[in-house]
Parts: sequence; structure tokens; C-alpha cells
Amino acid sequence: MSHVLSDEAVANAMEEIKNNLSSRRPDDDNILPHIHKVSTPPKQSLFQDIKHNFNETFFSDDPFGKFKNQTGSRRFVLGLQTVFPIFEWGRYYNLKSFKGDLIAGLTIASLCIPQDIAYANLANLEPHYGLYTSFVAPLVYAFMGSSRDIAIGPVAVVSLLLGTLLTDEIPNFKSHEYLRLVFTATFFAGITQMALGLLRLGFLIDFLSHAAIVGFMGGAAITIALQQLKGLLGIKQFTKKTDIISVMRSVFSAAHHSWNWETIVIGVAFLAFLLATKYIAKKKKNLFWVAAISPMICVIVSTFCVYITRADKKGVAIVKHIRNGVNPSSVNEIYFSGKYLSAGIRIGVISGMVALTEAVAIGRTFAAMKDYSIDGNREMVALGTMNVIGSMTSCYVATGSFSRSAVNYMAGCKTAVSNIVMSIVLLLTLLVITPLFKYTPNAVLASIIITAVMSLIDIKAAILLWKVDKFDFLACMGAFFGVIFQSVEIGLLIAVAISFAKILLQVTRPRTAVLGKLPGTTVYRNILQYPKASQIPGMLIIRVDSAIYFSNSNYIKDRILKWLVDEEIQRTSSEFPSIQYLVVEMSPVTDIDTSGIHAFEDLLKSLEKRDIQLLLANPGPIVIEKLHASMLSGLIGEDKIFLTVGDAVATFGPKGADL
Repeated sequence: MSHVLSDEAVANAMEEIKNNLSSRRPDDDNILPHIHKVSTPPKQSLFQDIKHNFNETFFSDDPFGKFKNQTGSRRFVLGLQTVFPIFEWGRYYNLKSFKGDLIAGLTIASLCIPQDIAYANLANLEPHYGLYTSFVAPLVYAFMGSSRDIAIGPVAVVSLLLGTLLTDEIPNFKSHEYLRLVFTATFFAGITQMALGLLRLGFLIDFLSHAAIVGFMGGAAITIALQQLKGLLGIKQFTKKTDIISVMRSVFSAAHHSWNWETIVIGVAFLAFLLATKYIAKKKKNLFWVAAISPMICVIVSTFCVYITRADKKGVAIVKHIRNGVNPSSVNEIYFSGKYLSAGIRIGVISGMVALTEAVAIGRTFAAMKDYSIDGNREMVALGTMNVIGSMTSCYVATGSFSRSAVNYMAGCKTAVSNIVMSIVLLLTLLVITPLFKYTPNAVLASIIITAVMSLIDIKAAILLWKVDKFDFLACMGAFFGVIFQSVEIGLLIAVAISFAKILLQVTRPRTAVLGKLPGTTVYRNILQYPKASQIPGMLIIRVDSAIYFSNSNYIKDRILKWLVDEEIQRTSSEFPSIQYLVVEMSPVTDIDTSGIHAFEDLLKSLEKRDIQLLLANPGPIVIEKLHASMLSGLIGEDKIFLTVGDAVATFGPKGADL
């Protein structure tokens, strides 16, 4: 006896199933097997709920998981490795890794020495403070940081930010009070960074959007470059302001009496040389070392030329004296009371956040390139500890430098030992070499800074922002123009304000969409994205693309009613039947608060007046739990809450609409 059905029998069976499905109505007693009831998650106690939310917010990476089921001695070792990662990766360190780190360390040392002298000038400090910072900070970070590639030291943006904010408080930057305020700001920058890491608040730095950072960095780069016109042109009297109008007015007003042609020749010649080496390194990646050592070559050659020609006697400004010796203690110089304490805290918090944002961004970039992960909170603790110790050893705010980190990466660094090598070279420089920089012309230092900050101007990123998201481009340009036309702090404020404005806009004005059914499927999608998707007669399906909170609940309710009015007008003028059911697709709704519950109650009342029934599709576990707790599910009707839109259409839609 054959068990194979004929084609006619199969066709008849399929037709019967189809008729059964299409003829089913909501008052039928039999529930189709494929329509499932929305389940409520197991109820948790208040303590369990708070604990879960707390762990998800602050300990999502489960930092204490590795300590479970371990002996006391093993926990001590793991704790030591957590605080000092060098004890973890140091066990596997070998001669091959050291070779790569040695070459990388020597390479970035040759780059950082002239940069440190120049960046200290941006912060209105004596040159040796830049060298002090590149000696102590990398040493501390090498023991506590988790990034293998980041190169630590002073950076242009933070130096300029510090110099601008500090001179607003103490205009006389040669005074001892100014130096004390530098150390105070550095101390509180470190405390801020440590606190963010220890309290697991690292997510706060993500509130500064990538677009705002691109604009801020680009504006700061142009501001820094314009500031170097003083050294490049040999101008003696220069404005203290940083906006482009004040700077250019100061430059051109000094054109007839303050420009020094010898200084201009030196500056332009070495600037051309630096730009040429940078171009070569960009075109041929294996020649990266040419751009890395070119600043040191410029310093050596220019210093020698000035010394033998005594160009300093002809008006060429030189570095003059750089104090030699290791960092003196500055513990007693920090303000812990007095009128400058509040200023130190404020400047420290601002500079610390900017430095932290830059360092974490750099660390993540190179970690992604080498396919390893870094612990953001551990990085913050490491950077904070580094700056706290730095403030006590005559250093100012240090962070990761993108230009040096790129050279470090290209030179083949393997671990943070490259920072230790750089630190040792800086120590030798402080002990032996610093007197040789006496005749280094300021014009060359200005050329080095201009070349270094050019990489901060990311035109490609700005173009991409314009193509992808116009609001992001607006944020970028707002931060950019705020920096160059006002000041660094105003630009930073604009960057933060626009970043928060975007978040508020997205939270308070979430997207909603009308859904239609794709032909030949049971899939429902946005009819604007898929024009072939057809709406269901007698039904309006709307998807809410956000959690529903007090900040957006009324907007969502009003937007749904607006969709309803618009659709009713369109359907009245066509042959489409009027709307009897409103389906709210709630898959993207991750949460709902009491304001959202009240908004749905008001929506339900408005729909009852119009003789329209409300159906819900796929509410998540948190949402369905709150719907039951608030009794809203009873008001709507348990039989009107479905697992999918397809189930809702199959139950309440016209015959065959779900097929």
C-alpha cells in the first residue's frame, strides 16, 4: 500500500487548511497552535531587581568573576595583576619583545623631547616641566595601564587648554602662584580620572560624541598653529587671547616693526623640512622613522646653526636655559586651601576629562588594530594615578599622544616597556643633555608644534559626518567654530552642549513608523522603507522605536494619534475600510515608566471614543511585567496582547490578511 499522496490530494489538503485559517475569527473557541500568549518573566524581589540593574550598570564586565573559588594567595596575586597589569603580561615577556620595545622607545623618545619643550610653552611653563612630565608619567603608566601601544606624555590640546584656563585665573604666568596652580590642577585632574575609574563611571566620557571631538580637535589644532605664529615670525608682543580674530590682528599689527626675517627663514625652512618628512612617511609606511626623528634633527641642526652664527644676537629668540636634573618634589606646592583651590579643582576636572577622552580613544583605536581589549575603568585609574603622582613630582597633566602612539605602533612596540625605555632616555636627557638646548630657536619649536597638530585636523571625518548625519556635522562645526572664534573652553562647552542636545532630542522625540506586510511573507516593515509593503484593511500598525519614559510618553501618544488621523483621512477618500484596530508594535520598547503607562491609558480612552480597539504586539519582559503590575493589561484585554504583529492580524484582521 503506497503512502504517497497524489498531487490532487495535497492540493485539496492545502486548500482546506487555508480556508480554516482565513475563516477563523476572534470569537472562535479553538486557539490556533501557532498563536502564543505573551509570557510574563519570573517575578523578582525588589532587592534582586536593584542588584541586577546595579550590576548591569556598573559591573557588566564582571570584574570580580575571576576571584571566585580561588584561594587567598591566588586572590592576592590576581588583585596585584589587576592593579598592576605588568605582573600579568611580564611573565611571558622575552628578548624578542624587548627588541621591538627598545626600538620603539628610542624612536618615540627622539620625537617627544622636542615636542615636550614646545608643548610646555603652550602651557606657559618652562621647558623642563615638559621633560619632567615625559619622565614620570610614562613610567607610572607602564606598570598600571592596559594598552600596549599608547605613548604617554604632554599633548598639544591639553597643554593649550591648561595654559588658557590658568592664565584666566593668574595672568602673570611667570609667578610662583601660577606654577602652584598648575600642580593643583594636575592633582585634581588625576583625582577626577581615578574617581571615574574606581566608581565605574567611565561611560560618562562617551557623552562627548565623536562628531564633537572631531570638531573640537580640529579647532584646537588651528588655534594652536595660529599661536605659533609668534615664534615663527619672531613677534615679541603677542595677544594673550586665542580666538582667530585677535591672533590675526596681533600678527598683522606687528608686521611693520616686529617681524624678524632671520627667524622667519629659520622657521619656514625647518617647517618645510618637517612637512616633507611627514609626507614621505605617509606615502611609504616603512619610512615612518624619517618623520619620527625629523624633529630631533631640526633641533640639533638649528641649535648648532644659531650657536655658530650667534643669530640670537640678531633678534632670533632662543630657549635659553633649561634646568637639568631630575624632578623635584612638588607636594607642598599643591593648593589644598585658599582662594585658588576652587579654580584648581575646576580646571583639573575639565583638563582631566579632555585628557581622559583622548587617551581612551587612542587606546581603543590601537587595541582594535591589534585585536586585543583594554579595560576602560582600569585605564582611568592608571591615568589618574599617573597624574596624581605627576602633580607631586613637578609634572603637569599628561595623557596619550596620538602622534607618538602612531609612531610607537609603527616602530613595532610589543608592550608598555616602550614607555619605560622612553622614560629612561628622558632621565638621561634631564641629567646630561638639557644644557645643549640653550641655543634652540623658538621658531623651530613652533614648526614642530604646527607639524604635530596638523594630524588633529580630520577633514575626511568631517566629510563623512556630512554624508551620514547632518546633525553630527552640525555638532562638529559648532565645536570647531566655537574654538577658533571664541576660546578652547567655549568650544569644549559647545561640544558638550551639542552632544547632550542630540541625546535629549533622540530621547524626547523618538521615531515611530507605520508598518505594512511584505508580499508573500508574514513580515511587517516600515512602508516608507519598503513601498511594496501593503497595509491591512481596517487596521493601522505602528512601531515605536524607543523606550517610553516621562520625557517622551506624551509625544509618542500624540504622534500615534496624529498617524491615526492622517490615515483615517486618506482611507476615507479611498476604498479602504475605516480603521477598527490600532496595533502598536513594541519590539524596540525596552522599558516603560509610569508616565508611559498613563500615556497608554489616555491613548486607550481616545481610541474608545473613536470606536477603535488597541492591540499590542511583542512587549518585552520588563514592559509586560509593568503592564500587569499597573493593571493596564486588564484594561486593554489579555486577549489583545500578542507575541507578533502577524498573530494580531491573524486574530482580528480580515480573512486571509495573514497569509
